[in-house]
Amino acid sequence: MSKNKDVLGEEQSGPLMADVARLAGVAISTVSRALANPGRVNEKTRQKIDAAAKQLGYTPNAMARGLRVGKSNIIMIVLPGSLYYGASQVIPQVLQSINKSLIQGGYNLMIANLDRDEASERHILDLAFGGTVRGAIILSSKLPEVDGRSLASAGLPIVSMLLDMSEVGLPSVVTNDREAIREATNDLLGLGHRRFLYLAGPQENYHDVERFAGVIEALRGAGLPESAVVRSGGRLDYQQGFNIGLEAADDFGALGDKPTAVIATSDDMAISFMSRIQSMGLKIPEDLSIVSFDGSPVCAFCSPPLSTIEQPMEEMGQTAVALLLSAIDRSDKPRQLRNVIRSRLIVRASMATPKA
Repeated sequence: MSKNKDVLGEEQSGPLMADVARLAGVAISTVSRALANPGRVNEKTRQKIDAAAKQLGYTPNAMARGLRVGKSNIIMIVLPGSLYYGASQVIPQVLQSINKSLIQGGYNLMIANLDRDEASERHILDLAFGGTVRGAIILSSKLPEVDGRSLASAGLPIVSMLLDMSEVGLPSVVTNDREAIREATNDLLGLGHRRFLYLAGPQENYHDVERFAGVIEALRGAGLPESAVVRSGGRLDYQQGFNIGLEAADDFGALGDKPTAVIATSDDMAISFMSRIQSMGLKIPEDLSIVSFDGSPVCAFCSPPLSTIEQPMEEMGQTAVALLLSAIDRSDKPRQLRNVIRSRLIVRASMATPKA
């Protein structure tokens, strides 16, 4: 058993905090303060401790330190479901941005789930109510709730990302789905397109509702009826985007009055749609223009290069972390509940004027 109470909870393999203190010529409590809260130690001493820790290869047990001061430094991420490995790498990009921002703020990231079944929901709630985590960011999904317990009542700061929950008082970080799709549709209208095919995500999904509404607003603004756009899909979720695109190509083939432009709610839908359409003998953009949503890097390498609306994932992740850490620190700064980060349309060769 260790004789030094200050290092209680640290792994006993490798250098200890006492070794760092001895090399730096300071007390163990000074090392502890320097690692947990650098601002409480003068710069010269902090540099000595930092140099000693690096020389010894000392890494503090972050979990143990958090428990000693009565506050966890772990932030929980709640995923909407299992990770998706298609072209539209939205969730992995978000995780990367959030993780980077949390580390810079002195916090660690915990992925709480890889599913949203009942067992996973219970696990998420146990983490929240058990004091393991300091706050939570929930991605593109509703709050976990099982047997009357809800994440909302765990007493944790929570930020919603990719789903607007500001109406129920939850700080939310979203992109301008509706406006971005409306502007892309207006670009197609400006090229002369008047008949559209919309590749839809799951019905009543927040993103699909916002994006389709943007299409309708653009049509109305041009004096066109809603019948100018035909919906395809809506039965599968975004993780089956490739299948949605293939089915939509078959739906397109069955239409009598063919649309001249396609608006897809994800890059995966658009990529598989393009492949199937071209195998049917149609050319893009000569016979059919297409634009999609997400901004996957692979779109630039499609044939032809695919026009897409790029979501600002890095900025959204940074904003979500800033909101959460502000709530944890109980900052007096006024916070917006609804935080909109603008997407941008990247125009490539998949859009052109329709045939006469």
